[in-house]
Amino acid sequence: MRYISTRGGITPITFKDAVMMGLASDGGLILPQTYPTVSRDQLESWRRLSYPELAYEIISLYVDDIPASDLKNLIDNSYATFSHPEVTPLVAKNGVYILELFHGVTLAFKDVALQFLGNIFEYILAERNQIMNIIGATSGDTGSAAIHGVRGKKGISIFILHPYGKTSAVQALQMTSVTDVNVHNIAVRGTFDDCQDMVKELFGDLDFKEKYSLGAVNSINWARVLAQVVYYFYAWLRVTDEADAPVHFSVPTGNFGDIFAGYVSKCMGLPIDKLLLATNENNILTRFINASDYSLGEVVSTVSPSMDIQIASNFERYLFHLFAERPDRVIEAFAELKEYGRILCTPDEMAIVRKDFCSVSINQTDTLQAIRDFYSETGYILDPHTAVGVKAALELLPSNSSRICLATAHPAKFSETVEQSLGFQAPVPESVKALYGKPTRCEILPADLDKVRNFLVAHIG
Repeated sequence: MRYISTRGGITPITFKDAVMMGLASDGGLILPQTYPTVSRDQLESWRRLSYPELAYEIISLYVDDIPASDLKNLIDNSYATFSHPEVTPLVAKNGVYILELFHGVTLAFKDVALQFLGNIFEYILAERNQIMNIIGATSGDTGSAAIHGVRGKKGISIFILHPYGKTSAVQALQMTSVTDVNVHNIAVRGTFDDCQDMVKELFGDLDFKEKYSLGAVNSINWARVLAQVVYYFYAWLRVTDEADAPVHFSVPTGNFGDIFAGYVSKCMGLPIDKLLLATNENNILTRFINASDYSLGEVVSTVSPSMDIQIASNFERYLFHLFAERPDRVIEAFAELKEYGRILCTPDEMAIVRKDFCSVSINQTDTLQAIRDFYSETGYILDPHTAVGVKAALELLPSNSSRICLATAHPAKFSETVEQSLGFQAPVPESVKALYGKPTRCEILPADLDKVRNFLVAHIG
């Protein structure tokens, strides 16, 4: 298995090199040259596997440069940290399945990928006798999951940028209360897109990237997408039988990484009818799917902050496939985005998009009402991101299908919003209670690339 860039400027590389490169050296995103296909017989043989066993079967299809026993140990160690024996259990409620992805150390779906990625990083660095300085941007959950994935690991320092005052209180505490010497939090006076843009600029400076051994932990790293592919297969295997109903996945979407993992699953042969891309008021992707309108707008702050994104970095991976794997077309599209603030697609291309995706935008009022209604009907508390996906599924997906809604975070991470909707806070896990009163460390900086760059240089050991 070899990996290439969406912009065509690198020679094919191995999985380990793809992990360490993060963002491709030509500024593109890394993808496998081909997707392995999974037959129906092979799928059926996986029905009784545990989550780590299934993860090994799927991930090993993409990894041929790590010995099987080592890869299995890395996967087993990654999911031993989860509090539920199934890792990502499903709960049937009110005609939908809730795929609970929040049983990891930071109570968010990012743990599924970042526990694995942290272990992979440490393994490769030890093997190569190298160090890495991870630079990442977060709208909330990625940062805390990345920090907890690499805290205390040998050869790794991490620098996480988040928009100051625009994450939930629990998200901020999960990041800033980790005071390990290899962890650095930077609160940027700006938006998530500001943070993400600065990270991309730093990685685009190839001399700086090489000199300071920069590594990527955001979902631009292929290993993260790969780890997320597993729970689409896991969920499908648990809601289907021999007389299969159509299966749909509803995914609350910001940066397009989670739903792209679903698209990869479909490319591998997983029988998914449609992927429902659910957005909040930051609905550039909904406008794209429904109205062929991929044009930038202002970021709107909402009660589902992890989705408050305009520029979805993983969207480039999908466009590469949509544009018939033509790097020149990808480069042209992003030059157009930079100059004119929009990307244009042909009617034929949009017809392809609509075969795989459907979409709807759920506003804050409807999100809060969805939390109320779902609790009233089921006694189950949704976090405000999952509520967007559930509301979208109930509104758009056929009731005679298996509707799987990705629950991306524990409701206690957004207690203020839950209380605003229900009049009481979600039950707080002990891991969250323990955060309050802990010492914190964080640097507040303007959305200024030079100032961020100077902070990195001053603190890289």
